[in-house]
Amino acid sequence: MVISATGEKLGIMSAAEANRLADEAELDLVKISPNANPAVCKIMDYGKFMFDKAKREKEAKKNQKVVELKEVQLSMTIELHDMQIKAKNASKFLTQGNKVKVALRMRGRQQAYFSKGIEIVKEFCAMLENEGVMDKEPKVEGRNVVVILNPKGNKK
Repeated sequence: MVISATGEKLGIMSAAEANRLADEAELDLVKISPNANPAVCKIMDYGKFMFDKAKREKEAKKNQKVVELKEVQLSMTIELHDMQIKAKNASKFLTQGNKVKVALRMRGRQQAYFSKGIEIVKEFCAMLENEGVMDKEPKVEGRNVVVILNPKGNKK
């Protein structure tokens, strides 16, 4: 099945005949769908086709927004003012469209009180409820209590 450069169907023909038509038009014969029955070929300028394809891919890549994962670390003994300052920084990250990973590191005997650590992380997330939403509930991973905050516009 051969398609002309203008897009009209020329019908089913042999490969030699299709090549002759492409040579007469000073263009290339490109297999669009080789596995189809019959195979679909198009008469086109292959160099221009690849250039346009690369240009479209480059344009699509330019319009993508890369979301970074920023991290804020807390401790079990953090004071309110220190927590407010870290919340202000996390708020800045969220308004820029980045995700924020909140990690509370427990040391030594603090590991016995992981429920207190979860409370501190939830309190921190409550400070940021206008800018971001929790992906999941805080969970304990080894010595850390971890939660990821997504920007408010990206609810999933």
